[in-house]
Amino acid sequence: MKKTIAGALFALTMSVSSAAFAAEKVNIGAPAWTGAQAIAHLIQEIVTSRIGGEADLVPGDNAAIFAAMDSGKGDIDVHPDVWLPNQKSFTDKYVDGTGNVALSENPYEGKQSFCVSKNFSETNGVTSIFDLARPEIAKLMDSDGNGKGEIWVGAPGWASANVNQVKVRDYGLLPFMDPIRADQSVMTATVGDSIKKGIGYAFYCYSPHAIWFQHDVVRLEEPPFDPANYKALQPSEDPNWYENSKVMTEDALKQVQIAYSKSLAERSPAIVDLLKNIKLTGEDVSSFAYEIESGKSAGEVAKAWVAANSDRVDGWLGL
Repeated sequence: MKKTIAGALFALTMSVSSAAFAAEKVNIGAPAWTGAQAIAHLIQEIVTSRIGGEADLVPGDNAAIFAAMDSGKGDIDVHPDVWLPNQKSFTDKYVDGTGNVALSENPYEGKQSFCVSKNFSETNGVTSIFDLARPEIAKLMDSDGNGKGEIWVGAPGWASANVNQVKVRDYGLLPFMDPIRADQSVMTATVGDSIKKGIGYAFYCYSPHAIWFQHDVVRLEEPPFDPANYKALQPSEDPNWYENSKVMTEDALKQVQIAYSKSLAERSPAIVDLLKNIKLTGEDVSSFAYEIESGKSAGEVAKAWVAANSDRVDGWLGL
């Protein structure tokens, strides 16, 4: 009888434990840029290898990820790399508005600029964003023969690309430069190709990013940040965002953090505790990005980093 009761209690305990184990599950949004991919895979690795839960990555842009987090249905629970104030229209709507999305409390710092290669800068005296409005410089950056240079402003779906498109207009560059939107991988490849060929290429650059390890590039000077001359609207705020925006200064330093659906706390509390405690630096993320851009998979990079930084991960897990 005692053995029977003990066996039943053991089976019950294992059943409850298995149910709790199965409950730790998360769907992580995976935006296209490398830093976001790196952090998404890092969260996935910790959830699976240290918490023992399930974690899947779901590709999507900012709008889709925030809308899914807001719905609370679990289709997407996490945005791994929210840049503020770039994505402020989304946090205004879903964090401060509906209140269904929360932000982590440990941001890392980001800086956004425009860049050219160091060699092109030194050879042609290009040190300021306004140097791109010099006709002879625009000609050196003209790859398609239309008489205008090209400047990569970001990828489709990026809030920063909208801001940069406005900047190109308000800095007076449109008569000389065509703003280009393309995947980040296109930008990275074009930077390397332009350096090899000794031709000009201007592009949106930010840190943390692998580009600082990959190529010798320099930031172009912009007017210092001035909130009076920085009105950057997003399509989610105003359908006439482009016409009604005005951006004539550099960006303020950014705070970059993780966002997650508040509904996740009910379904997977251990994962939410992890998300609240993750604390990365810009150097961490640049290192991740460099390794990924060098050919390693984001999953491999995350697995190796977790193994090499066990004490930091333990701290995030409250161990």
